[in-house]
Amino acid sequence: MKFRNIFLMTVVASGVTIAAFCPKPAPADKEVALLQSLMTALNQLHFSPQMMDDAFSQKVYKLYLDRIDAGRRFYTQADVEQLKPYESQLDDQIKAFDYTFFNKSEQLLNASMTKVEGFYKEVIEMPINFSGNENETIEMDGDKKPYAKNDAELKDMWRKMIKYEVMTRLANKLEDKEKGKADTKDKSEEELKKAALTETTKQYNDYFKRLKKLKRMDRLSTYLNSIANVFDPHTEYFEPVEKQNFDIGMSGRLIGIGARLQTDLETDFTKITDIMIGGPAHKQGELKEGDIIMKVAQGDKEPVDISGMDINEVVSMIRGKEKTEVRLTVKAKADGKMKVIPIIREEVIVDEGFAKSLIIQENNNSDKIGYIKLPKFYADFENDNGHQCAEDVAVEVDKLKKAGVKGIVIDLRNNGGGSLRDVVKMSGLFIEQGPIVQVKARNDRPDVLNDTDPSVQYGGPLVIMVNEFSASASEIMAAALQDYGRAIIVGTPTYGKGTVQRFFDLDRAYGRSGSTANGEPITNLGNVKVTIQKFFRVNGGSTQLKGVTPDIILPDNYMEVPVGEKDNEHPMPWTSINPVKYGQSVVDLKNIPLIKSNSEKRIKNNPTFAAIVNNAKRMKAQRDNTEYPLNMTAFKAYEAKQEALVDAYKKAIKPIDGFLADNLAEDFAAIKTSNDSSKIIRNTEWLKDVKKDVQLYETLLIMKDMVQNATFKTAAVMPKRD
Repeated sequence: MKFRNIFLMTVVASGVTIAAFCPKPAPADKEVALLQSLMTALNQLHFSPQMMDDAFSQKVYKLYLDRIDAGRRFYTQADVEQLKPYESQLDDQIKAFDYTFFNKSEQLLNASMTKVEGFYKEVIEMPINFSGNENETIEMDGDKKPYAKNDAELKDMWRKMIKYEVMTRLANKLEDKEKGKADTKDKSEEELKKAALTETTKQYNDYFKRLKKLKRMDRLSTYLNSIANVFDPHTEYFEPVEKQNFDIGMSGRLIGIGARLQTDLETDFTKITDIMIGGPAHKQGELKEGDIIMKVAQGDKEPVDISGMDINEVVSMIRGKEKTEVRLTVKAKADGKMKVIPIIREEVIVDEGFAKSLIIQENNNSDKIGYIKLPKFYADFENDNGHQCAEDVAVEVDKLKKAGVKGIVIDLRNNGGGSLRDVVKMSGLFIEQGPIVQVKARNDRPDVLNDTDPSVQYGGPLVIMVNEFSASASEIMAAALQDYGRAIIVGTPTYGKGTVQRFFDLDRAYGRSGSTANGEPITNLGNVKVTIQKFFRVNGGSTQLKGVTPDIILPDNYMEVPVGEKDNEHPMPWTSINPVKYGQSVVDLKNIPLIKSNSEKRIKNNPTFAAIVNNAKRMKAQRDNTEYPLNMTAFKAYEAKQEALVDAYKKAIKPIDGFLADNLAEDFAAIKTSNDSSKIIRNTEWLKDVKKDVQLYETLLIMKDMVQNATFKTAAVMPKRD
């Protein structure tokens, strides 16, 4: 039900309070306080505040309806007609902190969910015929589906959904039977159909269980984000636990027990799915994967029964201050016995998102090239000793230099951004000094963020890899090093996010003295992430909407699919400002047209790239064609065609002959001696994936051409960076 952007955005950490400009309200309930503080923040702080009029109302209305019932599974046209009168009234309701529309929408949705569960229980018992009506289809894209005209049409839509689910499961089982798989080969088609129906029944029973656990706040978050996202796609409301999860993603650390949790729908309790090696639970030794948490207590306080509790609430109870005790009452998976397990909370480092490096080579006789993978621009703003990506990349660069690499590739593919501070510092590792990015708030002159350190940590050949999912901070770095002529950028055009966000605590906005009519203090309102600035390249242009166009294009699977900022609803426009003076004397990137031409020839003659181009076209066609047959013969024919295309692609993606990828010696030793089996497995799988990465291999060949066709100063010429 909730909308959350897939990207980590460029965020400046903030302890700024907005209480100063938020008038202290009269006693009100929490939801009124929440809407009041949210709107104050948006109107006062956003780069481009919105006119609160009927046009704004209509945008909020559409976003909310599209999200609250995204699959058109619950509302009928009659329901929507009851909501239609509010379409142009939401601006007035928002100004008055009035939830009349939201309350009505929730009332209708809850009633419809109860009604639809009844439909589901009826249609799941109906006989299903997969051979009749060859022209019957189902539309799976909610955006393309109209609302059901009435209850009869809604019930029939659910009949089609159930039929589709059972049919797809049965088709898979029949395929397994043809292949002689053990659990299907001795079963008749009718038995397999019964098994498919049982699995589908469980799936939807679990689905309705989850729906019943949704709280009003879950849907209210959807409404509040529909308001916020009319300002722009990256302005968002965060419930307290969501902000906590965001901070963990940025910092790579949390205070907790070092276990991953999941709701067990069979029991309504929370299950342990993984124990993190080296974490507090692992050190304590009693908690095991598969154990069920029944109760949670803070130290010696009374334990709280968590049956049916939302997973986020359970997580919040288990996390806490460092060196404090949490007591878990668990039912052990091994013997079913109940026991109380005391665990002292500690800092847990989640290292999968940190920078890491490898040595890659075209073959045994070729130059060593350094490869740095940076999944995000992480930063721990609250801990001076925490991980900062600029510092971590500097460490990896030093390690690679000591290993004698002839060039370095920095992989920013799928890197959605993060810390603006760190991207400035990181870009400065590769130039003497100068501007990296211009940042402009509304009604202010641009602020130029500079690398002020005249030293250059690495002055050798540099290539930056990007793709459609490289956003925000990734685009700043790629754009800066491209404008300076310091690096060759390779990949596909980037996402196109050219805005800066900052978090604001809504408790501070409302004022901690705020209280309800009953005198209870209003707290835990959450946070709002507001777009407060736009950033611009040193050449004056913006990455907003346009992204960064690489110097050399490398085909990938998503090159045909619209996934960028311009494909969001209500993105901010592209604009430009004056350029600033910039330049570097680290490298003279000569003969880029020749390097590009050589790459184009290799790509044209590489069958793996041809398979990628074909797969990209297949993905686009599949994305566009969202209507599926409900006749088994037609469905199997459609699936066979798709599987043939997928199989052809998979066969083309294989380890590349001669391509070498290895850990640095000190990294390999650390992994081997860590006693963390999961870390060893992850590293092994990473190396396997790298050796099949044709974009990276082509980048290696581009680097080879770059070394031969550019002029670099020696490392001795460059002042040492402290």
